[in-house]
Amino acid sequence: MDNFTFYNPTRIFFGRGEENHVGDRIRRLGGTKVLIHYGSASAVKSGLIYRVTSSLERAGIPSVPLGGVRPNPRSGLVTDGIDLCRKENVDFILAVGGGSVIDSAKAIALGVPYDGDFWDFFDGKAFPASALPVGTVLTVAAAGSESSPVTVITREDGMVKRPYSSDRIRPVFSILNPELTTTLPPYQTASGATDMMAHIIERYFTNTPGVELTDRMGESVLLAIRSETLRALKNPDDYDARANLMWASTIAHNDICGVGREQDWASHALEHELSALYDCPHGAGLAVILPAWMEYVIEHDINRFAQFALRVWGCEMDFAHPDVTARAGIRAFRAFLRLIGMPTSFAEIRAREDDIPLLLEKLRIGNNTIGSFVKLDISDCEKIYRLACRPPLAP
Repeated sequence: MDNFTFYNPTRIFFGRGEENHVGDRIRRLGGTKVLIHYGSASAVKSGLIYRVTSSLERAGIPSVPLGGVRPNPRSGLVTDGIDLCRKENVDFILAVGGGSVIDSAKAIALGVPYDGDFWDFFDGKAFPASALPVGTVLTVAAAGSESSPVTVITREDGMVKRPYSSDRIRPVFSILNPELTTTLPPYQTASGATDMMAHIIERYFTNTPGVELTDRMGESVLLAIRSETLRALKNPDDYDARANLMWASTIAHNDICGVGREQDWASHALEHELSALYDCPHGAGLAVILPAWMEYVIEHDINRFAQFALRVWGCEMDFAHPDVTARAGIRAFRAFLRLIGMPTSFAEIRAREDDIPLLLEKLRIGNNTIGSFVKLDISDCEKIYRLACRPPLAP
């Protein structure tokens, strides 16, 4: 196990009705005027925004709304949010929604006190001296942005999707009420579960030895996501299934399963260009990329893939031929993705093989490679994209 520093100060308020106390939470933190950032009109129609604003009013805190966040959040709305916060003297940002809303809120928080273009942070041209505090009311179990230091934004000029990480934008608190996720469409529930699994998998496939504890933790979270996703899809109102998925979302990306080990993240980099270009859900794009990545890098560490197959997917261990077990695990993973309604090929997200040169052109490759489990150059990335173009196998 490698040396590590673990820091996660986000305070979690978990359970039924916790959104009704958001005003008191912000008042205790010194917030005096709040930007309520959200996505679609469903947040208004459901009464959630009303409950949030009512709580703020009871705490004596004025607020201004900014809706319109879409999946794969756009830079234009971030700029609008920065301008609105400055005009209204906002000193606290409350994200009410899923990962896209939270990521957009984090980017706004970065930009308000900064004199230049907020995209400078994503380009590595600047580092934040400060940021507005961010709180969240989570409505989608998926991205884990509710307690992570990461934001991912799509820049409309060139349609490139980039991540940025800073502890300055880690939410100061997050409200997790599983009841807020019961009305999600099945596809969104499944896409969120895939995103969670990907966050574990990016940490699980590592070259670091001696990490049995975090191996076992990651495997346990994957097993829980697997079972609870099926339960939630069968009965969307199953509170315990929704609660387990919501907590899994947080654990999968707050790095508790990733400390002390080298992490990969090549699949995320490859997927970001898919969702930027085709506007597919992030989880759906990961469902296409992850099995293709696995097939491409499997020979690097057959035993780790066999362990993944045995412990997570229950495949029978072939000790004489561990590669057989390893490949069975990838097939089992892909079969699960298809069972929950996820795509596993380019065509299913309306991606085109002819666009691979464009995807590679947009891909950010630092030091000529991405990933760490296997360092991938541009040729490797092209081969993975082409593997992802293959039509799905019959069930």
